[in-house]
Order: sequence, then structure tokens, then C-alpha cells
Amino acid sequence: MPRRLPSLLRISMIAATLGTTAMGQGAFAQDTAPPTEATGFGLDFDVFDQQVTPADTAGLSDAALPLPGFLAAGGAFDATEPDLVLSLRAGVQVGPAYFGSNDYETGPDVAVRLDYLRFPNGFEIGSSRAVGFRTGLGLRTSVRYISDRDSADYDELTGLENVDWAFEMGLGLGYEQRNYRVFADARYGVIGHNAWVGEIGADGIAYPVDGLTLTLGPRVGFGTQRFTDTYFGISGSEAGVSDLDAYEPDGGAYEAGVLLGARYLFNERWGVEADASWDRLLNGAADSPITEMGSADQYEVRLGITRRIGLDF
Repeated sequence: MPRRLPSLLRISMIAATLGTTAMGQGAFAQDTAPPTEATGFGLDFDVFDQQVTPADTAGLSDAALPLPGFLAAGGAFDATEPDLVLSLRAGVQVGPAYFGSNDYETGPDVAVRLDYLRFPNGFEIGSSRAVGFRTGLGLRTSVRYISDRDSADYDELTGLENVDWAFEMGLGLGYEQRNYRVFADARYGVIGHNAWVGEIGADGIAYPVDGLTLTLGPRVGFGTQRFTDTYFGISGSEAGVSDLDAYEPDGGAYEAGVLLGARYLFNERWGVEADASWDRLLNGAADSPITEMGSADQYEVRLGITRRIGLDF
């Protein structure tokens, strides 16, 4: 599987972790629609109040498509007053086999985004309106999955210990306007590496035609020494049974790059998302013997179909 597969399980409340924002907007909604308040996480602090403006779509009908009943317009997944709204994506991605590799592999890309949740007592998370863009400062969730690294699968890693898969969870802050956004996230590896990581980034946002949103911006990733040692370090015992020298990288900024994202909404239910990224490994990650055998330049491409689901409990 690809080295990071961050979108194998990507869940976001209020704002997406990376790339494009919430999808599945109504065909009736235009950028000129009046903004509504985003509930956020229910925190009663004005500093986190965001305004939400519904997005534009291409307004294409899917009524003539031979879809199963539960996927057809107005079916079980299209509640008029939903208690839960999810955006799902299924597709394919291509990326490095592991951090620092120059071998590329193809794998599935499945994303899950939580757009809205209403509890029985009326407490709400997110916005029940489909979101085009937000204005103001808001909290974010940030989640990432990193696939395992089995040394037996790669001759160049012979003698190195396997690295288990990891799951990171955290929070961040983001500030967004119609044509740009900036954010900073911090996550902890609750499963796997048990280390702290973070990311800062920014995007310029454009809407060239109805239904199409383009984003482009830089990213910088950070990790503690425990994180960089997990993926780029080589212990003395590993050096003794491999062709690699012992190496202990420092923590700090370990990668920087650029992400280009695109989202096209056919209507309020269906869309397409794609993104392409380039990251350059830095500092201790770039100097690792693991990276020197592979490449410090890391490229990834993802493409998938999206479907917005609203459920009423």
C-alpha cells in the first residue's frame, strides 16, 4: 500500500484535513446565497464563529442514471432534515511505497468526512447546509492513517525492523475567506508511532466555472524525534544485520511541498475530487540512509467519486 494513504480514512468536522473542502452542495445554492452560522463544536466563543456560504454546483441531474434505489435522488440517503451528514469518496491513488521510497504503488482511496451531526438534545456539530466556503476562524479536526512498512517486501530494507501501521488524531485552527485559507494542525499517533506530528498550510481558492473549485498551496510537516526515528532512523542492531549505517534523525520539519486540489460538483449529491502533491523530505528525514537509497522527492495523486449522504434518525 502507498506510504501514507492519508485519505484511506480521513474524517473532518467543519473543515477538511487536506485538499478540498466539504462537497455535495445543492443545485439551488449559489455563491450569492446569504451566509449562515456554522455551529462549530458547540463552543460558546465568538472567536470561533464562522459564516457558511452554500456552494455552487453544475446543476446536472442524475435522475436518468441506473442507480440503486438507496443511491438515487430522494432515496434513503437523502433525508430532508438530516441528523447526520457524511461526504464519502471512493477512488484510487498512487504514491511512494513508504516514506523516502522511489518505488510507487497503486492503492484504494476511501475518504469519509463528517459534515454535520445533531444530537437528540439539539446539540449540533458542523452545518446542515452544504458548504461552499467559510469565513472566519474555526476549529478543525485532523486525522491521518499511515500504512505499515514490511521490510520483507523491499530488498533495500532487508535487516530493518517492520513498522506497524499508525493512526493519528488531533485538532487545529483554520482561518478562511472565499479565495484563501490558512491552517495549523497538531496530531498524536494514538496507534503506532505514539509521537506528535503537525502541519501548517495555506491555499488559494478559485471557482472558474459553476461547480468547480480549485485549490493550490504550500504544506510543511513537522514531527518529534520519536516520529522521525520511527520512519527514518536505523538502530545499531539493525545496522549490524543490514547494509545501512546506524542513524538517529532529529525532530522538526521533515517535509515541505505543494498540494493542488480540484473538486467538481455535478449536483447536490455527486461529484469528483482529485489532488496531486509534491513533498520534499527535509533535514533528518532527507539525510537518512533510507531516503538516500530512494528519493527525497515524494509525489502522490488521488482521484475519486464523491457522494453526499444525509440520514435522519
